[in-house]
Parts: sequence; C-alpha cells; structure tokens
Amino acid sequence: AQSPIRPLSLIKTGEKARLVHVDAGRGLNNRLAAMGFVHDAEITVVSNGHPGPFVVLVKDVKLALGRGVAHKIMVQ
Repeated sequence: AQSPIRPLSLIKTGEKARLVHVDAGRGLNNRLAAMGFVHDAEITVVSNGHPGPFVVLVKDVKLALGRGVAHKIMVQ
C-alpha cells in the first residue's frame, strides 16, 4: 500500500518522503534537479514551521525552499 501523492509542503517536520514529480516549468524543474530533487530521491523535512523557512534534507544537503516551491514538489 503506497501512501498518497501529496505536495511536499504538507509533510511534517521529521518525516521522510520520496519525490514523485515536480509540478513546475522547465526552468524550476532543472534548478531543483540540479539540487538533487530527482525522481525517487528521499527527502527528509527538517523544518516545516509556520512562519519560518521550509527546510529539507536531500542527498545529505540541507536546503531551504519557498512554500510555493514546496507546494509544487509532489511526494509520497
């Protein structure tokens, strides 16, 4: 039983998810891919506080994302 696909912005602090796809144009897709956001990458949400940055860990790299961007990254 696979978990439902949902935006990364809904994942709670401390939870892990796998990247399914990015709902964005080619520019943002390429930029995210360059940062390690590739299909099946494991993403750990380090901090999802309101307000405050949305911080994730991808391939041992900590990244801060805007909420709008986090909302376009679909994970399960």
